[in-house]
Amino acid sequence: MIDRVQGIHLAAAARAMPVVTVMGPRQSGKTTLVKATFPEHVYLSLELPEERAEALHDPVGFLRRFPDGAILDEVQRAPELLSYLQVEVDRDDRAGRWVLTGSQNLLLMREVAQTLAGRTALFTLLPLSLRELRARPEIELAALDRVGAAPPDAEAPEPWPTLWAGFYPRIHDRELEPRRWLADYHRTYVERDLRELLRVMDLDSFERFVRLAAARTGQELNTASLAADAGISQPTAAGWLGALQTSYLIALVPPHHRSYRKRLRKRPKLHFLDSGLVCYLLDIRSPELLRQHPLRGAIFESFVAAELIKASLHRGEEPALFHWRDATGHEIDLIVDLGDRQIPVEVKSGQTVAEDALGGLRWWTGIADNPNRTGVLIHGGSALRERAGFCVRPWWIA
Repeated sequence: MIDRVQGIHLAAAARAMPVVTVMGPRQSGKTTLVKATFPEHVYLSLELPEERAEALHDPVGFLRRFPDGAILDEVQRAPELLSYLQVEVDRDDRAGRWVLTGSQNLLLMREVAQTLAGRTALFTLLPLSLRELRARPEIELAALDRVGAAPPDAEAPEPWPTLWAGFYPRIHDRELEPRRWLADYHRTYVERDLRELLRVMDLDSFERFVRLAAARTGQELNTASLAADAGISQPTAAGWLGALQTSYLIALVPPHHRSYRKRLRKRPKLHFLDSGLVCYLLDIRSPELLRQHPLRGAIFESFVAAELIKASLHRGEEPALFHWRDATGHEIDLIVDLGDRQIPVEVKSGQTVAEDALGGLRWWTGIADNPNRTGVLIHGGSALRERAGFCVRPWWIA
């Protein structure tokens, strides 16, 4: 088992709250994590038809089976149970009794908000971060723009084999062939779960839509254009994007709210949260093909965005990640908003850092009413250094 950084935060939350809820995409490692973090808890999966039937038809009797609480896995399969769990928690609010997991956030979040508000700590578990995969501490976002000391890494020359395989734990735990596993994942999760949840009748259109969305990773989202290319209405495209987002397959990174100059572009950026899944959807069949692919830069940018999102979510914090672009074409790929300051992040997939690579950071930090003067460039090579007052980071310690 690969150690997950979220384990320590789950344990801390369970000492304070009666319920801990872990959500995230299927196969992100939720069940493995909660079993390892709470080994004394009884484990029960609501995917089992007989258990789900009892939870739905006799929820009071079902909960009474577990006087000391339990892990209830895939609780979105019986969302009505949460109303009865609220009553049980109000009756006995011992900390850490109940641990819930769910892979379909669309219904679960509404039920949690209505019935367990103030009673549960909410966490989101995405697939492995690069640092979890390499057994290193998670990066502190506040130190992202500081050079510091580079850890040794003999496998750092290029990112493409790692990005092509993606970050779902089972691929790495069991040394599975990534493309075959991701094909099965796509069929069972994207085609079955999301299609069923959204009542999608035209599977071909949905399949085309998901692949067209993958081709737009790392780009500003134009829903009208995506809908037209997929041959569906714009409201349908918006609904399908919302499903992919709340199911943790994609993130929509909003534009930063601070203008600095007028006429900012207002569209969010679309980022798929697993590079391996993107490669499968785009039919990129090997790391060598990814290295040469015209979308390699966009896939690399989405990888960096996902790493920054994981650095927040796996600590139980909401990510404050944005992008910035004005009407004249000046842009910053990502902005980490720390509250008291912002860190601009430029992303370049090449192994060498060209002279003009820092141009966007220079321009943004040079805006007259912008108090921020530092920034970071994350690239596909192995160099770690300071350059022109900015931090240049290699991909493997991003």
